[in-house]
Amino acid sequence: MTIHQVLKQYWGYDAFRPLQEDIIQSVLDGQDTLALMPTGGGKSICFQVPTMAKEGICVVISPLIALMKDQVENLKAKGINAVAIFSGMGKREIDILLDNCIYGQIKFLYISPERLLSPLVRERIRHMKVNLFAIDEAHCISQWGYDFRPPYLHLASLRELHPQVPILALTATATDRVALDITTKLDFREGFQIFRKSFERSNLSYVVAHEEYKFRRLLKVIKSVKGSGIIYVRNRRETQEVARQLSLQGISASFYHAGLNAEERTKRQDDWKNGKVPLIVATNAFGMGIDKPDVRYVVHLDLPDSLEAYYQEAGRGGRDEKKAYAVLLYNDADIEQLNKNLEQNSPSVKEIQQVYHYLGNYFQLAYGAGEGLVYDFDLGDFCKRYQLEVLKTLSALKILEREEHIALSESVYLPSRLKILADTETLYKFQIAQPSYDGLIKTLLRSYGGLFEQFVAIKESELSKRANLSTNEVRRMLEKMQELSLLSYSAQTDQPQLQFLRARLDRDHLAIDHQYLRERQGIHRHQVGAVIEYVQSQNCRSKQLLANFDEFNAKNCGICDYCISQKKSSQNDQIEAKINEEIESILKSEKLRLETLIHKLKFGSEAQQLKQFRYLLDAGLIHQDGDEFYI
Repeated sequence: MTIHQVLKQYWGYDAFRPLQEDIIQSVLDGQDTLALMPTGGGKSICFQVPTMAKEGICVVISPLIALMKDQVENLKAKGINAVAIFSGMGKREIDILLDNCIYGQIKFLYISPERLLSPLVRERIRHMKVNLFAIDEAHCISQWGYDFRPPYLHLASLRELHPQVPILALTATATDRVALDITTKLDFREGFQIFRKSFERSNLSYVVAHEEYKFRRLLKVIKSVKGSGIIYVRNRRETQEVARQLSLQGISASFYHAGLNAEERTKRQDDWKNGKVPLIVATNAFGMGIDKPDVRYVVHLDLPDSLEAYYQEAGRGGRDEKKAYAVLLYNDADIEQLNKNLEQNSPSVKEIQQVYHYLGNYFQLAYGAGEGLVYDFDLGDFCKRYQLEVLKTLSALKILEREEHIALSESVYLPSRLKILADTETLYKFQIAQPSYDGLIKTLLRSYGGLFEQFVAIKESELSKRANLSTNEVRRMLEKMQELSLLSYSAQTDQPQLQFLRARLDRDHLAIDHQYLRERQGIHRHQVGAVIEYVQSQNCRSKQLLANFDEFNAKNCGICDYCISQKKSSQNDQIEAKINEEIESILKSEKLRLETLIHKLKFGSEAQQLKQFRYLLDAGLIHQDGDEFYI
């Protein structure tokens, strides 16, 4: 099929958006390509369409597990075979998925950058018929980007696996410096193409307001702007408190943060997406991979850490290209807090070494042990146990990740999965020998198809009802059959994970790059300074954001708070000038009492007319004779 036929058949569109076709053609011509497109600009189409138009598989690297899962489900709903591999999956499960990519009809393999560090995964990719490497969130490869991820630094080695396969890097947040860094770090070949779509969102009205009483202003926004909305706050406690306060005002609102269990997070997200709950109060854990086009407003009740992060979060409003509002409320205490966070984001070498030492103790690792081991990791519990500050600890962990001592994954929900390893004859003999397992095995085979071929998502609670067993009994029996190598069983999890990439070192022998720490501190200082300048300066908001992405020739947007105030000021100046002319014209020809004069005036409101009359009187341009005035 042609790319237009693919677009129509699978996505139902008659035409591409601006730049999409150019990017797709560059990829089809075999050129390495960097696509810089704003949030909601349709980046995924740029690698999905050319993959469907060619033979072979596309390997998509993304750091966002929620986004990977979402895209895989969307592709499957279109009848396209896609799989995802990320932290939390067992070795056998990954083996089967990789085999399907080599020998089956899989068109898309989504994989986290951490997984590409595995020699096994890389070797299997070498045997796939790859037609494209797509690097999503490509700004993560640059330490100058706002969300640097150390595992991205190894992505250039994909070139060694398939030297002739083009690389498509995509991002919605990249300055010129970051863009250049991306092409260098990914080892783009000569003749590579860069396509940059303006980051301007002409339908998004940016509003910044200095407010001591933010909740009162928030209510005003909610009541004046109809439709779906997101309210971003800094911490989990705040999500609950703001949602509770809104409910007390009769406003239907839910809250969302990473501390909720997976089932509850999914339900709240779905209720909001489906319009059952119009408003959600969330931390920045919410939003990635959620494509809801009709969000009418996004309100930030706390200052973001960078303009890049703010642009992404605010950009979730108005993806249907209709008018939407991005409102940022702040006060002097917020600026103090942002500067304080800057210190928290800058741990010393000694503090980093201490966090590393505590990690070893937390997981009870001996010195020289732990390489390759993966653990569920509760950051809150870790900090509480060793009385550590959360922000500083998180920064220390990111530096340890950059130095490749550890790898961290985001919190993600994985359902329980199961695959039968034994053949039918062996399984039947086991059922005869162990009749207490017979009912569960029969229930398994009746309830789920494909258990002999691949890992299948299961629910222990449903199995327990059908097999007339307790949920704990079902888990115990599945674990026992796993011990006997009859099946492979992975219980559900929604914990973030931490992997030790190297054996544990003594803290005094843990080398930290001092130069990198200084550069990192400088980057954060610049990012915080840009946020403070954004909220305090008197300029077009859109123009300021675009300048942050090196678009320096943008015009005033005309719809942000600054532009609207300028328009009102200009209109007031014109009305005042017309009132002055009218007063002078009337009083030159006759003396009048004030009430008669005001009655004769046609321009402006009565308040504006009285204001201009007093101005002319105080300036000595109008004279008084008793109750009458003249010029």
